Amino acid sequence: MPVVVLIGAQWGDEGKGKVVDYFASKADVVVRFQGGNNAGHTLVVGGEKIILHLIPSGILHPGKLCIIGNGLVVDPKVLLEEIDGLKAKGHFKDDSKLKISERVQLILPYHREIDVASEAKKGKSKIGTTGRGIGPSYADKASRSGFRFCDLKHPAQLEKKLKEAIKEKNIYLTRVAGAKPLNAKKVIKEFLGYSKRLAKYADNTSLLLDRLARQRKRVLFEGAQGTMLDLDHGTYPYVTSSNTVAAAACVGAGISPLLIDRIIGVSKAYTTRVGGGPFPTELFDKLGDMIRERGGEYGSTTGRPRRCGWIDLAQLKYAARINGLTDLVITKLDVLSGISPLKICTGYKYKGSLLKDFPAEVEIVSAVKPVFKEFKGWKSELGNIRDLGDLPSQTKSYLRFIEDQLEVPILAVSVGKERDEIIVMSEPFLAKV
Repeated sequence: MPVVVLIGAQWGDEGKGKVVDYFASKADVVVRFQGGNNAGHTLVVGGEKIILHLIPSGILHPGKLCIIGNGLVVDPKVLLEEIDGLKAKGHFKDDSKLKISERVQLILPYHREIDVASEAKKGKSKIGTTGRGIGPSYADKASRSGFRFCDLKHPAQLEKKLKEAIKEKNIYLTRVAGAKPLNAKKVIKEFLGYSKRLAKYADNTSLLLDRLARQRKRVLFEGAQGTMLDLDHGTYPYVTSSNTVAAAACVGAGISPLLIDRIIGVSKAYTTRVGGGPFPTELFDKLGDMIRERGGEYGSTTGRPRRCGWIDLAQLKYAARINGLTDLVITKLDVLSGISPLKICTGYKYKGSLLKDFPAEVEIVSAVKPVFKEFKGWKSELGNIRDLGDLPSQTKSYLRFIEDQLEVPILAVSVGKERDEIIVMSEPFLAKV
């Protein structure tokens, strides 16, 4: 089974970084296919905390080919900082192991300025963007006025296009956004410098991936954010600016859907969310605070505290359906040790009726009453357990209920922060579904 897509099944921050890191050790190629540096995958390797925002997690495994697909928006400054940071720590020693699609959209300084100014104008209606320029860059892509990675290969043409773009954006920044204009000469000099350093990574990654997949190479597609932040299928408008569901791997990397063999969803043993938007199972008490502290629930990109709540099977059933999940990975199970009783949301009631699917309207999602089932907790620490059978009986009952309700088999369970603190029931690249 050579082609696997791994996505977040909740509102992002599900611990995908650690899962991808583990599965990447079994893969030949690791691909990122959407989003930008508004996402952060946190990994703990030998006690060292490493946060990756753009480069696939496979970069921490020598010999793995890492690909940044066309579905991303990339800030060259952030990308270079990440490359330099990895090299300084002894990782990413071979430049040939990173390929970036020629079709990747670039984030310009004015995208960041517009992002921050637009969010500030919304006041209490803020969506909670990271201010990294992600949305404005995707907006320029949709309006066909963006810059692409292949533009870095042509410095003279890039300089000419930048002059025109900055002139136009400065009008918007000063007259509409109420921000200061950008210094065109400074921006052009900066981007010509990026051209010299980054052009070597540009490649026709769609063609490359098609060839590798047909050669039966083990390819792992790494999603960012989570299903409920999808631009079309999430809790709009409290979503990100890209499609985060499994189908986006095809568009965001330029491959055929027929090449995908397995779709793995990652979910915490509880639920978290960052920023604004509805969250039916949110805990507003000391228990929610305790879960946040135990789980280190602070954004890897922004440091913002995450909202915490019980696991939500009504939401996860929706995620399983629209992604076509073949497998599920449960993370941070260890965080729940010592908490009893535990609760699992099995559905939503709205105006006295049980809803059949996740609502499109955020007003309804905000007003639903979650239906809970209680479970006995467990006291044992789980970090040293490597076999499912060795888990406490209460833990196994908790997992079994999730598996049965979703009708999706659990592939692996994370029981700690370190990369080896994981229980794997079967390898992701084995028998075809």
